[in-house]
Amino acid sequence: MSAIRDLPHDRLRVLAETFAKNWLAHDGLWFQAVERAYGLDKAIALDAEAWRLFSPLEAKRIKDFLGLPENGGLEALREALEYRLYAVLNRQTAELTADGKLRFYMNDCRVQSARKKKGLPDFPCRSVGIVEYSTFAKEIDPRIETRCLACPPEEHPDTFFCGWEFSID
Repeated sequence: MSAIRDLPHDRLRVLAETFAKNWLAHDGLWFQAVERAYGLDKAIALDAEAWRLFSPLEAKRIKDFLGLPENGGLEALREALEYRLYAVLNRQTAELTADGKLRFYMNDCRVQSARKKKGLPDFPCRSVGIVEYSTFAKEIDPRIETRCLACPPEEHPDTFFCGWEFSID
C-alpha cells in the first residue's frame, strides 16, 4: 500500500483510470460468464440485483468522501455523479433545468462505444439503468425521483446513449 501512497498526483490520476478500467472489465466479464451459463435475460436480472446493492453503496461512499449533506437535493446528486467509478472512462454531462430538474446524459459510454465499433447493436441496459440510477439517487437524497429519458434498447439520439431526469416533488 505504501507504493500507492508515494505516487505523485499525475500518476495517481492514471492509476484511478486503470482501477476504473479494471473494475469495468471485471463487471463485463462477470456478466458474460453469467450470460453464457444462464442466458441474457437471467444475466440482466442478476446484473440488476447486483446494481441494486452496489449503487447505494457507491453513492454513500461518494457522499461521505465529498461531505455532502443529508437531503442535499439535486445539486448534491449532480456533484456525486461526477465521482462514480466510470466517470473517468465515460463522457457525461449534467444540467440543472429551469423547471428544477437535473438531466444527466451518458454522452459516450465505453461499453456501448466498444459494441458500436464491433458492429454490434446497443446493449439493452435500460432495466439495469433504472435500478442503478434510482438507487444511487435515493442514497444521495431519498426525495429524488428518477425517470429514464432514453436508454437502449430504446432509440436514442447520437448525442447520448442514455439520459436520465431527476426531480424532487
